[in-house]
This record gives sequence, structure tokens and C-alpha cells, in this order.
Amino acid sequence: MKTWQLFIVLWINGFVLLGQQVNFPLEKDVKSIDGIIKAYYEVVSGPKGAPRQWERDRSLHHESAYIVFTGKKNGKSYAKPMSLKDFHKMEDPYTNGFFETEVKREIREFGNIAHVWSYYETRHSEDGEVVGAGTNSIQLYHDGNRWWIMSWIFDSLRDDNRHQYLE
Repeated sequence: MKTWQLFIVLWINGFVLLGQQVNFPLEKDVKSIDGIIKAYYEVVSGPKGAPRQWERDRSLHHESAYIVFTGKKNGKSYAKPMSLKDFHKMEDPYTNGFFETEVKREIREFGNIAHVWSYYETRHSEDGEVVGAGTNSIQLYHDGNRWWIMSWIFDSLRDDNRHQYLE
């Protein structure tokens, strides 16, 4: 095969591979607690203008999963529960880039359930300065074959809870 023919074959095969549909869930995402928590952070992280990984995110969450945003506004606590579908409709954080990384984890398991306290930091770029931090409380269920995210609730780091962060 001549060089130019090999180039054309490789070029065509490259486009075929790039266009292949990925089947979710990825086994590496759901076979272990480490895998699902790693994927949990990967699906929400990305550079400015990046498409979000909603199909992969849906494959991590049980169909009945719920999410709760908590915090304080004007000195009053609030909780905003929502479905995964509602979460996916929220404002896109990739306007500035959004990278959330885990900095500490605590796991408690009992039978087919697990509770994960996951402390995080956020940045606008992968190696940028920390612009936020907080704690995710993630509830997992193992169905005998894989882990599912059943729910998560988080609270951001503030002056009134700073003493509890990374305890």
C-alpha cells in the first residue's frame, strides 16, 4: 500500500472511530465506589464552552435520583430539591469553565448502600486558582451488578461552616 493510500485509510478510520456511539454506563464508572465518584466529578467538569456529559451523567444516576442544593442567602438557610432532569436544565457553568475536584473522601457502607462525604474545590480552569469549595453528601445503592447514585446534596464553604470543612 502506498503512503497516500495508507493516509486515506487511517483518515477515514479515524473519522469512523470519532463518530462511534459510546454505550453508557461505562463499566469503569459504575463497578466501584471510586469509579462512580470519579465519574461524578468528571461529568460536571469542563473548559469554557465544552459540551456537558449529560448522557454519561444519566447513566450514573438511578431513575429516581434527586439532588438538593443548599446554602444560605441573607442569613437564612435554604434547600432547593430537584430531579436530575431539572439539574440538567440549569444554567450552564461552562460559560467561564468549571472544574470540580475531590480533595477528601469519607465512605460508610452497610449492605448494598453507601454514604460518601466528598469534599471538593472548584476552579474556572483545570489548573487555575480555587474559586469555591464545599461538601457533597452522596448516597449510593448497589443493585448486585453496579453502583447507582440515588441522591446528592451539597453545601458550599462559607464563613459560618468553615470550621467543619475537611474535619
